[in-house]
Amino acid sequence: MLKRFFAAMILIFGFGSAVAAETFVFTAIPDQDETRLKERFGKIADYLSKELDTTVKYVPVKSYAAAVTAFKNNQVQLAWFGGLSGVRARASVPGSVAIAQGYEDQFFETYFIANEKAGLSLTKEFPKEIAGKTFTFGSKGSTSGRLMPEFHIRRNFGKTPDKVFERVGFSGDHSRTIALVQSGAYQVGAVNYKVWKKELDAGKIDPKKVSIIWRTPPYPDYQWSIRGDVDQKFGAGFQKKVTDALLNMKDPALLESFPRSKFIPATNDDYKMIVDTGKEIGLID
Repeated sequence: MLKRFFAAMILIFGFGSAVAAETFVFTAIPDQDETRLKERFGKIADYLSKELDTTVKYVPVKSYAAAVTAFKNNQVQLAWFGGLSGVRARASVPGSVAIAQGYEDQFFETYFIANEKAGLSLTKEFPKEIAGKTFTFGSKGSTSGRLMPEFHIRRNFGKTPDKVFERVGFSGDHSRTIALVQSGAYQVGAVNYKVWKKELDAGKIDPKKVSIIWRTPPYPDYQWSIRGDVDQKFGAGFQKKVTDALLNMKDPALLESFPRSKFIPATNDDYKMIVDTGKEIGLID
């Protein structure tokens, strides 16, 4: 009888929304193709559900900007962001903080890669010979695929990319950047070094067709960011529970899916360099 009563109340008064609100939702920037992301973060959702004793759901998004918007609009409460997208997202929600980063994210790198027909080879100095070539970034909101490579291009040429290259494109994600340069659709591109290594290990890169020509100096990048109001929504101490769950992630298979050796504490201050760089080239107000 009671079950029928509560079922009726849900239908009449819409109490179902309160039940849905108890689900903790997260997303991630789409730096690889969607199939790989769903497999990777579906496992993370299962892990967090057990650790938090709460229903946790991963929701994919189509773009870096969509990830930031979902965070801003409280459609997700946690996100695996790049440096730039994380800065933008946290600025949109008071009290939001970076809580964890991969050990490797303290010293991230971008690889400049080139099709073998471009006639370029690996150099320690910035490769000014890329001028006049066709060039593709990753996503417009990517730290490793846009912010940092554009910073170095501007610094070395004193010009915007459209004044340096014959043609400039935005592939949308790192996997596609590699594919476009490898096929010759673009002569040069900028790619996240982690994705490059993962694609290389997976046999998706032909070293005879595409290779690294320059590595940027290190910079801070990916991190988990959480909304500042999660304790009010999920209970006192919930932010700490999420943080602890991420920092205590030990399963090699889960860590390898990122790939990261482990997660370590992060703070907003760790990304000051990203803020300053973004302001310098006009990607952050």
